[in-house]
Amino acid sequence: MERANIVVIGAGVVGLAVAFELSKYSDSVYVFEKNKIIGAETSSHNSGVVHSGIYYPKGSLKAELSIKGNAMLYQLCREHGIPCKRLGKLIVANGDRELRELEGLMRNGNNNGIEGLEMLDGDGVKRMEPSIKAEAAIYVPSTGIIEPTELMNYFHAGFTKNGGIVALNTEVTGIRQSKEGYIIDGISAGQKFSVACNTIINSAGLHSDRIAEMAGLDVDALGYRLNYVKGDYFRISGKPPVRMLVYPIPEASGLGIHLTPDLSGSVRLGPNAYHVVRLDYRVQSDVMDFIASVRRFLPSISDYNIHEDSSGIRPQLKEQSGSYRDFIIRNEADHGLPNFINLIGIESPGLTASPAIAEFVSEMYRDEIKG
Repeated sequence: MERANIVVIGAGVVGLAVAFELSKYSDSVYVFEKNKIIGAETSSHNSGVVHSGIYYPKGSLKAELSIKGNAMLYQLCREHGIPCKRLGKLIVANGDRELRELEGLMRNGNNNGIEGLEMLDGDGVKRMEPSIKAEAAIYVPSTGIIEPTELMNYFHAGFTKNGGIVALNTEVTGIRQSKEGYIIDGISAGQKFSVACNTIINSAGLHSDRIAEMAGLDVDALGYRLNYVKGDYFRISGKPPVRMLVYPIPEASGLGIHLTPDLSGSVRLGPNAYHVVRLDYRVQSDVMDFIASVRRFLPSISDYNIHEDSSGIRPQLKEQSGSYRDFIIRNEADHGLPNFINLIGIESPGLTASPAIAEFVSEMYRDEIKG
């Protein structure tokens, strides 16, 4: 039977970042990816935003890893020519309720140590973005955009240069414990296979709860069960109405329909957020709902031609009594699975946090597994 030291399940941006980091000092690192290309699901179906960390509770993994990842991403882009732009962002508010929530976001951002935050009045908003109507806004200078595919290509190239192997079209169908670690069963290019390994990193994204279940964990009892939350995007044709990112006050299921320029300057609307039970990347939303939502802070939206663009689906952990759900990144030794590291619920800001998640998992591996 073929043997590996470490097997990372999932070749999205986080799995590739983790594999690249581990391959810097570990031999025989493999990545198993069930799709025919890297990043075929969540990683390539998002808006490519480099988040600041303003939305997440102080001390949470989402806050700490997105703030650290933000700085790391810009450095990677500078050093390796990965396309990105630090555009800045406005979080806008209209009405008493939204203004109160905006003040709370400002406090949270300051508590998290995010640099450069500035509270603007309506005139300040107009000076930055003349088309935007808002009574107040937070200016977030560290937010930007990146090309996710180029970032994944960077991690992939570095990993393979270090001797790592990415096995595409390779789906894991079973995980068994053995004396030396684990035996992974699967199907690769239509052929059954089994591989023995010492350590498993579960970075399977939308399927990470199923992989955890396959290894023997009770995902419902542990709170690891995922929802599929889909978001659609529309694109504005013609001259872009904004130069930077513009977000409304967050909603319960997401950050609200926002304006996101891409690297060419073209602007997308979205995403919204709704639950689905299967992977289907067709745009299913009504453009008029998007227009109505955005008109609150971009009154001229009706003057533009808007067309369907794309959609994405993120792995959102089910709420437990309405509580905030953080990333799950942990070695499951205390649940009877030593050397099995779960990464579950890695939704936004997973792209931003990816290099910081890789360092976090690498440190966990060195401290708790490799010794």
